[in-house]
Amino acid sequence: MPAPAIRLLTLLLGLLLGYGAGRWISVAQNTEATASLLNVVSLMLAGLMLAVLLMARAERLSLRLTERFEHWYAALSPRTVTAATFALVVSLVVSVLLGNLLGGVPYYRWWWNPLITLALAGFFVPFAVRNSDTFGTVAGSPLRRKSGSKILDSNVIIDGRIVDLYRSGLLEGELLVPAFVLRELQMLSDHGDPQKRLRGKRGLSVLEELREVATLRVDDWDAPDLTLTDDKLVRLARETGGKLISNDGNLGKVARLYGVTVVNLNEAAVALRPQLQVGDAMTVTITKNGQQAGQGIGYLEDGTMMVVEDGAKYKNRTVRVVVVNNVQTNVGRMIFARAEPLVKVENGSLQG
Repeated sequence: MPAPAIRLLTLLLGLLLGYGAGRWISVAQNTEATASLLNVVSLMLAGLMLAVLLMARAERLSLRLTERFEHWYAALSPRTVTAATFALVVSLVVSVLLGNLLGGVPYYRWWWNPLITLALAGFFVPFAVRNSDTFGTVAGSPLRRKSGSKILDSNVIIDGRIVDLYRSGLLEGELLVPAFVLRELQMLSDHGDPQKRLRGKRGLSVLEELREVATLRVDDWDAPDLTLTDDKLVRLARETGGKLISNDGNLGKVARLYGVTVVNLNEAAVALRPQLQVGDAMTVTITKNGQQAGQGIGYLEDGTMMVVEDGAKYKNRTVRVVVVNNVQTNVGRMIFARAEPLVKVENGSLQG
């Protein structure tokens, strides 16, 4: 509501309160017409001046309430509104039926009907809203099925590999970005923590790049009754029948329990990595110390962690290693190797 309208309503409310108070005093004291008119005018002026004093506070309060209402209204889910409307219809129908049945009761009065309707609505509406998935479908708001759509989680967007995967043709169809995921990326890009801010900006940049090579759609769907993004993603995937693309292992496990198809890019990358065999030799840069004494940690180009025995002394150096074991874990692949120091020969090249 515009600020001038709020000020005008505040002044009118002050005049009405003053008029009402003046008329009540005149009737209560049975004063003469002239005195009654004087009381009314005086109290109307008092109400007007009080409204002027409270105008700024009333304006701030009204604007705050309006913003809250607009935020609440924008967050309403169509399924929730449909379920609440269906519950109100049921409440009205049952109220009419009960009114007809109770019409023959000796002490029945007409005002029983509104009370019965309010009581039924107080029971049915919250129940229907909590179970909006069921009641929204019964009321004629069917589940939206968009076969082939892939729902993107924020961690997959920030990861960035989704762009190359789509370009390669291994991923096809419509890519769907929920509005709450987009808001999460926006909040990260405006975060005070530099690292989180960098992640958020990277995610938005990836979406811009992805929009040029893929069919990308932002869905305004939301579930106000859910607070966690993971819960919203699972519900959206169930309602639309789409596939969920996420690197979150725990989210993937929960989604699969609900019958949602999950594509984990980390698992796909692990499956496509070339398998190193025991005895294979290669070079790797030792970046840090391992958990055990003397161990060094290095990483392959694809991010695979390599634990190098006796590699701690070669920290921040490139060393030749020989693979001694290759272990597949629930978080990825881990390679164990033995260090063989590099030495320079006359032509300046490195050899083991």
